[in-house]
Amino acid sequence: MSTQRPLTLLFIASAFKGEVMLQTAKALGCKVILVIEEKLRDEPWPRESIDEYHYVADLRRYQEVIFGVSWMCRGQVIDYIFPIDEFDGELAAQLREHLRLPGTGVTALRSFRDKLIMRETTDKAGILVPPFIGIKNYDQLRAYMERVPAPWVLKPRTEAGSMGITKPQNSEEVWRTLDKLGDRQSYYLLEQFIPGDVFHVDTLTVDGKVVFVSAQKYGAPPMTVYQGGGVFNTRVIPRDSDDAKQLKPLNEQVIKTLGMQNGVTHAEFIKAHADGRFYFLEVAARVGGAFISDMIEKATNINLWREWCTLEVARLRGETYHLPQVRNDYGGLLVTLARQEHPDMSAYNDPEVVWKVDKPFHAAMIVVSPDYARVEALLTDYTQRVIGDFTTSAAPMDASRTGLSG
Repeated sequence: MSTQRPLTLLFIASAFKGEVMLQTAKALGCKVILVIEEKLRDEPWPRESIDEYHYVADLRRYQEVIFGVSWMCRGQVIDYIFPIDEFDGELAAQLREHLRLPGTGVTALRSFRDKLIMRETTDKAGILVPPFIGIKNYDQLRAYMERVPAPWVLKPRTEAGSMGITKPQNSEEVWRTLDKLGDRQSYYLLEQFIPGDVFHVDTLTVDGKVVFVSAQKYGAPPMTVYQGGGVFNTRVIPRDSDDAKQLKPLNEQVIKTLGMQNGVTHAEFIKAHADGRFYFLEVAARVGGAFISDMIEKATNINLWREWCTLEVARLRGETYHLPQVRNDYGGLLVTLARQEHPDMSAYNDPEVVWKVDKPFHAAMIVVSPDYARVEALLTDYTQRVIGDFTTSAAPMDASRTGLSG
């Protein structure tokens, strides 16, 4: 009988998500520690899979969290630290470096967190990106705005998804916004707004090689839904389409250029209406939000939360990771904020509907079929019906907490 100590995994969460990852860790025989903000105490965490809870007032107080986790280490050995939300990634990286644990460190993580770094790195590698500039030298910024036609997008370098993004139409709007930002303005970048269709590619990488990839196309761009409300939807695109054939190698080039070795990524690209080319927008070392991972699982049998955890546990144990068998159905997802606390979605009853959300003031569902055209037809029909039946709106910050920004 083996007396080897079970692995101890510490998970950091500033949002309620990633339940499958916690359940997977426990099922793999690991000890599970969850560090969350006090406001998340009463969320329906999978408590049977969690051995210890630790509560903090604010995970943004990095030094306090480092003190706390270091104190935990006095009485037990922590083997690995997982961030559950994108906002937790840098804290997890700092903890790994401070405690000398395996996994992505601060410098490597910033290639997947800081939009200016990922812009500069991919641009130098010859990957097509929108013309951009960091907010630093005003003379250079003036020259940029004279050279690159408006409208532009002014975006935070480290926020998730579409949070904090504005779309100035002229230089005066840029200067007035920078005035409001004050000393925070160097944490922003300006880039040309490129009208087009937005795609996302969700990936699992093992030892620098992409072992699973799923390419999807949004309905309305996430920034439009985030700022203006409406229905968020996305679908798996035909795997033999020209778009898929271009996106997959482009996504691999981005991952290789930015140095991802092991883990999940959620990347976004825009296919410009003007020239039909794909431009790289951003990539994060996280599972896609807004129930995207649920849609991918229903269509392909691959749950990226589960596989990310399984991969890291295998690496810690010196074992070889094996991807489960992939199914090649097509999936579609739609999500909207609902004006009813518990919206009645019983009328959405086609056999292809495989999942509905159970979350107050939300209406969301996933459809799956081996036929892409059937998925597209259902999304088109359901999106129009949902607008009339349920859709309401929220302030952008409130909407971001729902995950509607992808």
